[in-house]
Amino acid sequence: MFKGSITALVSPFKGNNLDLEAFEKFINFQIKNGTNGIVPCGTTGESPTISHEEHKLLIETAVKVSNGKIPVIAGTGSNSTEEAVDMTKFAEKAKVDAALVVTPYYNKPTQEGLYQHYKKINDNCGIPIIIYNIPGRSVVDMKVDTMARLYELKNIIGVKDATGDLNRVTQQKSKMGNEFLMLSGNDENTLEFNKLGGSGCISVSANVAPKICSDFHSLCNSKKYDEAKGIFDKLLPLHDVMFVESNPVPAKYSLNLMGMMSEEVRLPLVTAEEFSKEKIRAVLKSLSLI
Repeated sequence: MFKGSITALVSPFKGNNLDLEAFEKFINFQIKNGTNGIVPCGTTGESPTISHEEHKLLIETAVKVSNGKIPVIAGTGSNSTEEAVDMTKFAEKAKVDAALVVTPYYNKPTQEGLYQHYKKINDNCGIPIIIYNIPGRSVVDMKVDTMARLYELKNIIGVKDATGDLNRVTQQKSKMGNEFLMLSGNDENTLEFNKLGGSGCISVSANVAPKICSDFHSLCNSKKYDEAKGIFDKLLPLHDVMFVESNPVPAKYSLNLMGMMSEEVRLPLVTAEEFSKEKIRAVLKSLSLI
């Protein structure tokens, strides 16, 4: 159910308010272009600067618009265990298909603290939970042994791996087996990630190029890696330029050029510098996206 090109959705703003009309149109654009799933309220959705009310509204809107056509994996994580429990319970009531729960950031829990954090969320909800391991942002790195303990719980089904370490794919597969879901959190390593046993990617680039990303993952899922490499090589400049400034700044500028939404982001993020915009425009033109 959770495989292929899964878009980590941006959250459109207009006048510093949510632009729900643009968000609904954007989800339909994703569905029309073959996206295999969507993630509202993750890092790319500016989760640190949306209110709890906005967070809930985005989740509800994603479920309503997708209407069962593709899975909705709601970002529900927090560095407060109680907040993560509450948001995951809300997402379950909203009828999402799964929750994506980031490792707690800033307060630097131990491996046992990580285990207890996820166990409490697991024990208080009944939907699939995907661990989001992103040490570059959260500072803590969930070890494979901790992940294996969590996989014994009823709702933990896999990981969004943003470590950038391809050895982890092999280690996790060896420890947890083939049924353990592994989704890449790094667009630029998805070809090798999928070859080693991954099932897809929760993608930033798919905001901008959903069809190309979906076609790439479809070939990977069919194990047509030589053909997939041809598409992957074309996508690499896009993967790079999506991080020429802080995510989701380049994605939002791209979508503004494509007529989808404002490039507006919330402080402390600011819109892209002109030299970055030039790079972004060049890549989008090379892919015939503008």
